[in-house]
Amino acid sequence: MTALHLAVALDGARLFTLRDLAELVTEAERGQLDFVTFDDSLGATPRLDALVVAAALGPMTRHIGLVPTSVVTHTEPFHFAKALATLDYASRGRAGWLPVISSDPAEAAHFGRRVITGLTPDLIAEAADYVEVVRRLWDSWEDDAVIRDAATTRFVDRDKLHYIDFEGQFFSVKGPLITPRPPQGQLPVIGTPAPWADLVLVDPAEPVPTDGKHVFGDLVVYLGDDANLRARDADAHVFAGTPQRLANQLLAWAEAGLTGFRLRPGDLDTDLTAITRALVPILRDRGVFREQYEADTLRGLLRLDRPTSRYAA
Repeated sequence: MTALHLAVALDGARLFTLRDLAELVTEAERGQLDFVTFDDSLGATPRLDALVVAAALGPMTRHIGLVPTSVVTHTEPFHFAKALATLDYASRGRAGWLPVISSDPAEAAHFGRRVITGLTPDLIAEAADYVEVVRRLWDSWEDDAVIRDAATTRFVDRDKLHYIDFEGQFFSVKGPLITPRPPQGQLPVIGTPAPWADLVLVDPAEPVPTDGKHVFGDLVVYLGDDANLRARDADAHVFAGTPQRLANQLLAWAEAGLTGFRLRPGDLDTDLTAITRALVPILRDRGVFREQYEADTLRGLLRLDRPTSRYAA
């Protein structure tokens, strides 16, 4: 069996200060996990902005991937393309992106631009166009577009900046981006099964075709002898039991084709450390998890090739 990939979701009401988040991400990095995701929404639950949090944690960490969630339904792709590229620079190539759709009418009312009655095909199609625009904007600068030629006072090679000229049902974007191409070229994009996702999150109990992509089981975990007593309803598959039992279950799912898992600690105070200090050593003993970080970027950790710009000659 090839090595497993592990990530954790740092969500929940406790995540209200940067100090809390820094401690949790440091613990996740101590366990050599691939990446952490930060939840975000336009709802009433108070939380720090996920992208700002990831940017603040970039200089505080060295290896672990930082993946903010962003709501694409009421925001503009040009602004997020710029902000995510900046995050990739701040983290030295360790940024990812988890776009989500807002189908809540109450959230739409914050903006007053349109009426939303639930998840519709148009919202899904809009999200796909949004991701496509962002990807094209990241490619609008070739890798060697920045020349910094002091003799001629030229900062960029104009021939290596490109208009994307995107015209779709939902967006019209000319480009190019105002930020150079991110260090990874393209940030890994994470989401539910969709053609635009590099890494797909699924219910681990539901078999899905991999199509050559990373497919991560997404599950809430309560670990320890009292796990069954602490387990609560969640919007994902729930596992309650010991780290040993979880290791057995993860390996069984991996045999069925999953390449990794995003674990959502039911209790951030106890279950995250159970993952890093109990589950990870068990997986290492079985030869399916890294002993140390072996790459400097999130694409490298996920063993994804770095793509060239689609506009490069």
